[in-house]
Amino acid sequence: MARSPVWASRPKTRGLVLDVIRAARTISRVELAAATGLTGATISEVVRELLGDGLVVEVGRGAPTGGKPRTLVQLNPPARYGVGVQLERNACVIVVVDLAGRPVARTSFHGVASMPPERALPLVASQVDALLTTAAVDREKVLGVGLVSYGPQDRRAGVLLTPQPTGEWCDYPVARRLSEHLGLPVLLDNDAAAAAIGEYWMGAVDPRSTYGCIYMATGIGGGVVVAGEVYRGSSSNTAEIGHVSIDVHGEECTCGNVGCLENYAGPSAVVRQASATPALARRLALDPANEDFLTEFSRIAAAANAGDPEARELVERSARYLGHAAVTLAVLFDLDVVVLAGQSFTVAGSIYQAVIQEQLDRRLFARRAHPVRVVPSVNGSDAAAIGGAVLVLQSELTLGRGRAADEPQSVPAGADEALDHPPSARARSTGE
Repeated sequence: MARSPVWASRPKTRGLVLDVIRAARTISRVELAAATGLTGATISEVVRELLGDGLVVEVGRGAPTGGKPRTLVQLNPPARYGVGVQLERNACVIVVVDLAGRPVARTSFHGVASMPPERALPLVASQVDALLTTAAVDREKVLGVGLVSYGPQDRRAGVLLTPQPTGEWCDYPVARRLSEHLGLPVLLDNDAAAAAIGEYWMGAVDPRSTYGCIYMATGIGGGVVVAGEVYRGSSSNTAEIGHVSIDVHGEECTCGNVGCLENYAGPSAVVRQASATPALARRLALDPANEDFLTEFSRIAAAANAGDPEARELVERSARYLGHAAVTLAVLFDLDVVVLAGQSFTVAGSIYQAVIQEQLDRRLFARRAHPVRVVPSVNGSDAAAIGGAVLVLQSELTLGRGRAADEPQSVPAGADEALDHPPSARARSTGE
C-alpha cells in the first residue's frame, strides 16, 4: 500500500489541511491558515510536506490583494487512488477513484450471490486486479479497498453478521480474506454510510452540514454525516431505516423485527405488489421467479415514469413510506439535507424525490425553523462503491491514520508574504 514517505508528527493536523484543500479546490496558504486556525508556520510546514509527497501541487497565483499575488495549491488527483467494491446480494460493482474522488475505472458482474465466499472473493480480487491493470493505475499509489455491503456487520472485525445471500457469508472474515487475495488493506463498511460520505468528498453538500442518506438498491439503508464524518454509534450499524418498524402488527422480518419499512417500500416489495396486480404484471411481462428483482423493479419504474397509472401508484406508495422514514430520520438528527442514493433511485428518483420532499415540507417537526432539501446523489447508481473508495482515502489521508515518521523540520513563523511565497516555492517558479 502506498504511504507518504514522511508523515507529520501531527497527522490529524496534516489531515485537516488536506481536507480543507480538497473542499476549497484551490486555496492559498494564508487562506488555509484562516480556515484552519493554524499558525502560518504550521501551514507552511504541512503544505511543504504535502507538496513533497505529491498530494498537492501549486497552480499559479491568485488575484492581487494589494501585495504580491498569493501562490495557490490544490489536490493532485493522480497522486493516490482508492478502490471501492460494492457487494450486493446478486451483483458486484467495482470502481477505482482518484484522490479527488473521481471515478477513473469501473466494472460490474453478477453471480456473487450463488457462490460461497471462498469462491466469490477470489473472483472479486481478480476483477480488482484486472481493473487496475486496464486503467494503468500504479499499484503503489493505491491506498486500499473499501468493501461496502449491507448490514448488520462487525466493521472492526471485517465480518458480515447476516446469512445473506447465504448462510455461508455470516461471520465469514470477508475483509481479511479479500485483503489476503489482493495484498492491499481492506476496510469493511456499510453501503449507505459509504454512499453518504461520498457526497461530502465530492463537494455536493455543505461540509458543515448534518445530512442523511437514504440508500436503496436491493434493500433500504441509511446513513448520517455530521461535519464530514459518518455518525457511527456503538457498532457502526446506525440509521438502518429499512429495519425501522412502520407497523407494530406487521409480519416478522428476517432481521427479527416486525413491520419493517423494507418489506413495504423496498424494490422487492414493489415487485411483489406488481406481480399481484394481474393486468400490470401482464403488461410489463414480470417474472415472479426472477431473482434479479432490480430488473423487474426497473420495468415498473419505467412504466411509472411513462404514466402507467397502476405502476405509478405502486411507486408513489413506496415513496410515501420512504417519506415517513425520511421525516423520522430528519427529526432524530435535525438534518439539513436528505440525499437519495442507490440503483433503485436512479431509475425512479424523480418520483421519490418529489413525494419525499412533500412529506418533509408538510410533516417535519422543525419545518418552521429550517427547510430540509431532498436531492439525488451526485454519484448515481455507483454511490456506494464510490463512497467505499472515498472512505479509504478519508481514513488514510484526512483522519490521521497514516504511518508515523520522523519529526519534520520546523519552519520559522513569518508574515503573510513569506507564508504564501516561501523560498522553496519561489525557487521552483524561477528556476533558482
